[in-house]
Amino acid sequence: MIDVVGIGDGGEAELSPRSRALVMGARTLLGGRRHLDMVPDVPGQTRRPWPSPLREGLAAMLAEVHAADAPIGHVVALASGDPLRSGIGTTLIDLLGAGAVRVHPGLSSETLARARMGWSAEQTTVVTLVGRSPDGVRRHLAPGAHLVVLCSDGNTPGVLARLLTQQGWGASLMTAWWHLGGAAEGSLRASAAGWSAERTADLVLVCVEVFAVSASPLTAAAVGPAPGRPEASFEHDGQISKRDVRASALAHLRPTPGGHLWDLGAGSGAVGIEWALAAPGASVSAVEHNAARAERIRSNAREFGVVSDVTVVESASIDALADLPDPDAVFVGGGLSPALIDAVRSRLRPGGRLVAHAVTLSTEALLVGAQERFGGELTRISIERATSLGAQVSWTPSRAVVQWSSTKGMP
Repeated sequence: MIDVVGIGDGGEAELSPRSRALVMGARTLLGGRRHLDMVPDVPGQTRRPWPSPLREGLAAMLAEVHAADAPIGHVVALASGDPLRSGIGTTLIDLLGAGAVRVHPGLSSETLARARMGWSAEQTTVVTLVGRSPDGVRRHLAPGAHLVVLCSDGNTPGVLARLLTQQGWGASLMTAWWHLGGAAEGSLRASAAGWSAERTADLVLVCVEVFAVSASPLTAAAVGPAPGRPEASFEHDGQISKRDVRASALAHLRPTPGGHLWDLGAGSGAVGIEWALAAPGASVSAVEHNAARAERIRSNAREFGVVSDVTVVESASIDALADLPDPDAVFVGGGLSPALIDAVRSRLRPGGRLVAHAVTLSTEALLVGAQERFGGELTRISIERATSLGAQVSWTPSRAVVQWSSTKGMP
């Protein structure tokens, strides 16, 4: 059993009596060097800093610690604030299981930042850029959003300011806070476009009030979690599900937190990217055999801030399935065949959703046959848009799409 104690920038003096007793009574104390230096020396206590790289060396280190410590004492680990907010607590639970880790959280930097800003938890989204690409913030940009952005180091606020400005959100107000709760606490406030600091102190986060006076109408039409973004929001070569048809597909696929989608014959990746944007922790395996399109999917995923949630597989759909994680939902946009439908259904989790589109008579016949075998809904979607016809405006029909939607029954 490992006790993980959250400690703030104020150090040992801010610990609760229970947490202080755990730290001072530990036979072995683990933590970052900064955290270990916050705690007074204890005679007979062994102190070990985290290995680097962390995850690769952690299992071996814990085995050594427990072998030495088991007969004589217990192990305590120090972490920043809330150890389960992008912290070591999550890593330890992944390695050892929840039953072997007891977490004693302190005040997180996020909580302190919201207190300084006067923001409620309900109106705030926390985004971590610790060890991650700054592109991850893009998915959360919408007028009126309040973001607490956790930073890797003092360079991150400047990187964030440039990204916001380049994306048309330069009017957004940024407040950087560093060493929250400690003697060295400080802050800096400016618009993203007016941000001048190349670097702040480390141990920093940024509160962002999102404004968009210069964002284009296209950008404004692509914000928020609801599906059906304009085709022009994505880089594509014409192989893209049109926004109204795509919105219907996502409505039947039903994105869920942590759910995994197979986007087969992904084209531009639009369906998979909208799945990832629609629910926290949603992920995608986007399978596309065309190398140029596969690279476009990666580019689109970066643009929408979901590159870490979208795995691109360059392969024919039927050849890729064996190596993919089991899906909660599947969208088939290309490469449809009876063998593919059977293979997909065999891997789909109970209660999983399958949606397939057809625009040709031959693939439409496949979907009719699939509906006869497995049930589900067949829908023919025909969209008409008003376009110019000389000096007048008239309806222009798009190619009709047949959609098959099916839910796999429980065993």
